[in-house]
Amino acid sequence: MKMTVIGTGYLGAVHAACMAEIGHEVLGVDNDEAKTAALASGRTPFFEPGLQELITRGIDSGRLRFTTSLEQAARFAGLHFLCVGTPQCPDGPGADLRQVDAVVDGLAPHLLPGALIVGKSTVPVGTAERLTARLRAAGAPTAHLAWNPEFLREGHAVADTLQPDRLVFGTASADAEKVLSEVYAPLIRSGIPCVATDTATAELVKMAANSFLATKISFINAMAEVCDAAGADVTVLAHAIGYDNRIGRPFLNAGLGFGGGCLPKDIRAFRARATELEVGSAVAFLSEIDEINLRQRRRTVDLTSRLAGGSVTGRRIAVLGAAFKPDSDDIRDSPALAVAAQLHREGALVRVHDPQALENARAAWPQLDYASRVDKACEGADVVLHLTDWAEYRALDPDALTPLVCRPRLLDARNSLNPDVWTRAGWQYAALGRLGALSHPSSDAPVSASG
Repeated sequence: MKMTVIGTGYLGAVHAACMAEIGHEVLGVDNDEAKTAALASGRTPFFEPGLQELITRGIDSGRLRFTTSLEQAARFAGLHFLCVGTPQCPDGPGADLRQVDAVVDGLAPHLLPGALIVGKSTVPVGTAERLTARLRAAGAPTAHLAWNPEFLREGHAVADTLQPDRLVFGTASADAEKVLSEVYAPLIRSGIPCVATDTATAELVKMAANSFLATKISFINAMAEVCDAAGADVTVLAHAIGYDNRIGRPFLNAGLGFGGGCLPKDIRAFRARATELEVGSAVAFLSEIDEINLRQRRRTVDLTSRLAGGSVTGRRIAVLGAAFKPDSDDIRDSPALAVAAQLHREGALVRVHDPQALENARAAWPQLDYASRVDKACEGADVVLHLTDWAEYRALDPDALTPLVCRPRLLDARNSLNPDVWTRAGWQYAALGRLGALSHPSSDAPVSASG
């Protein structure tokens, strides 16, 4: 089947490559000429495990091409996947839909009769209905809108596209549902569950899923605060309650909290849209979820100060991690960089390492110091912070780092290193939710990564 994928960022590039991988003829579209040229030459402009190989295979097979022309895209096929960004509005918590609107406006005059536009971007409920009216007003009376939300985890996006937990088709007609069933036929035949519904429910499914995940993460981080006050161990608490199949163990990992381009802005946009629908009180709890998440950053800064002897001014701090999560080079709303930047503001000498995100971090925060190797980042450090849970960091040998640091002090803000290994090597080990004597916060003010 011929199709276009409009927007070739973390979502669109993966979707385009995976659709070509399962046999479709795909034209990727983006208004960023440098990104389009890179993809057309077989180079991925960001890090995502497995994507480079898929892009190469798609181009070599002739099933995957790229362009900057929306007009060419509209005439290439009657099926268009919309994968552009929906960031937070610059002046409020709602979703900024200008890119979505611009694509629909650009396509409308050139669409083939009966064209189907399928949204994958995360949007407020009611967007498909609004865009349908926009298409009609722009002179595309036979075009249709559907919504097929994505549920990708950066670092696992290829597998999450080719072997998803479920497919959701939000459509307004049996014909649109049939088209989507044909697109995903190989996945459906393999037994992937498929939920067919209306567009409004499909839009809400993604917002609800992200809100639930954010709630679960912030819940265990709230429990970490209580554990610190009570002298309890949040990792054991999470393990114990996780045996209950009504609760489950995944996403009960206390630590620095969530970031990235999805969860933070999505829960804020959901809250804003619910307020517009006059049901804001139904999701008012999301404000506290957001606040708990941001508070973990402040608590990490405060615990670093305690480990450094009461102040970070003039102290050298090694920061292990810049990406918002492992297996990605994405630094959008990165908790690790938010902490690094705040420590810098408070007078610390911060040196950052990350296996993939150094270039992006350096561009966003040139004030910080960077090291291409972990040992260089740790040289002379008064405190070492583990802020992004890369496998490389979990495999570190503390005995090898001890001669390099000024003082062997570790803050494991992801609660994923083995404290026994580090303490046996002579390190002072601290982690949120596990050492109450060290982790009482001195301030509840959130820390932002913007700068």
